[in-house]
Amino acid sequence: MSNEFRVRELVLGIQGLALLRHALDGEEAFLKERVADIRRFASGDGELPDGGADISELDAAEGYASWSAVYDSLPSSYIEVEEPVLHGIVDTLPTGTALDAACGTGRQTGALVARGFRTIGVDQSPEMLARARARAPQAEFRVGNLENLPLEDDSVDLAVCSLAMTHLPDLAKGVAELARVVRPGGRILVSDLHPFVIALQGQCVFVHGSEQLAFVRNHVHLPGRYLEAFTGAGLTVRACHEPLFNGSLAPGGYEEMIADAARAAWDGLPIVIVWDVEVPA
Repeated sequence: MSNEFRVRELVLGIQGLALLRHALDGEEAFLKERVADIRRFASGDGELPDGGADISELDAAEGYASWSAVYDSLPSSYIEVEEPVLHGIVDTLPTGTALDAACGTGRQTGALVARGFRTIGVDQSPEMLARARARAPQAEFRVGNLENLPLEDDSVDLAVCSLAMTHLPDLAKGVAELARVVRPGGRILVSDLHPFVIALQGQCVFVHGSEQLAFVRNHVHLPGRYLEAFTGAGLTVRACHEPLFNGSLAPGGYEEMIADAARAAWDGLPIVIVWDVEVPA
């Protein structure tokens, strides 16, 4: 599956979003600069990263196989605002057996192990799992996906699914699987890119190979859809957290080139959503 678009349109979109959000109350100099930048990039005069190269859509298997090589090497504002919230909740819970669903390179697996949990990491990407094993050798790892977890019913006390559920077109099956494997009285923590970000920005772009750019599709799931999925699985929502953009831009990316516009575009918006959910006893 391939769906290609260009960096130029992403740059113009961020400039336009910044202009739209601040058109009524922004400083005149800032607004004029946005309009000038839009004209410059639209005309082809603005210099773009990779010359405005095409960006290819990859499926989850190919995408995460490629992304695994650089996933841990770059700062992420999403992770920077997510971890204090999610780990703050984990720190209030008694230790036991934990699942890190769609564990990736083991970021949450390592955090759970460090907090005394017997931890099982599950991911569909062998490349991601190899890095997770090196990161958290004390954990157990299994190949599997969110819609068919390789665990028995009622087998863990805590399930964490971090920045992965938005890859599913439909939340219901993934949430139902988390509910199936967590014991009554246990907790489920789900973090995702906030639907505002996905609706406005579209996709998270990463370097694929030596010179190409790519993304793995994220789907917009509004809060109501999460609530429907949780309710459908018989779960109880304890809390919903929406940490805001912290001003950090990924180094070397197209947004860093237009930092003033990018920060103005995302200022004050939630970029991650974190759900704290309980399996009724």
